[in-house]
Amino acid sequence: MTGYDGKVTEDAQISPGPLRSDQQEPHPDLKSVVAKHLVTRWRKPVPEHTRQAFETAQDWLQARGNPPLVLDSFCGTGMSTSLLAQRFPNHAVIGVDKSAHRLAKQPPSQDFLLLRAECEPFWLLLSQAGMTLARHYLLYPNPWPKASQLRRRVHGHPAMPLLQQLGGEVEMRSNWSIYAREFAIACDLIGIQGQLEELAVDTPLTLFEKKYWQRQQPLWRFRGQCCR
Repeated sequence: MTGYDGKVTEDAQISPGPLRSDQQEPHPDLKSVVAKHLVTRWRKPVPEHTRQAFETAQDWLQARGNPPLVLDSFCGTGMSTSLLAQRFPNHAVIGVDKSAHRLAKQPPSQDFLLLRAECEPFWLLLSQAGMTLARHYLLYPNPWPKASQLRRRVHGHPAMPLLQQLGGEVEMRSNWSIYAREFAIACDLIGIQGQLEELAVDTPLTLFEKKYWQRQQPLWRFRGQCCR
């Protein structure tokens, strides 16, 4: 079941059974795809609304004295952004998502910034501006579960090497073990050293995580540090 831009809908993602896929192991083309992206330059034009969102972020950060930056990519409703701002009060926390509908569910706050933008081009603008991250969260990105959709997944996207360039600690969470394993493999290839582990939830960071947790589904977390 799909929603906007082919994204897996909430109903499909939180079904009690395991995610359905024609993959039973990490994709055989994963390493070659990542290797290609490491030696090629991603040239897709940045959408104007993403460029405007980035300028808003720059102004917001400058007004706060440019504290260490925490980025919450694919933040959805912004629940995780709000919780991360509480967890890191001495940081600037920005949540980015392409859905204005989802972002509108979170009341505005002076403690964090929510932006409607495409995440991958936003990473590119950060990198081009020489900006770095203290922490980068990717919580339950769209799994794109068909094998033919590898290049739509974060780790199969041309922008994947930007995660290493942006620096800091990277944390990705997923309810699909194959996705998590692929992400860990890709991170190792681009220079992010970390560990994949089953996640024991204490305080759910997203609505998806809360519902997966309530249904006692296994959850996975990769945490790594970018090598400079």
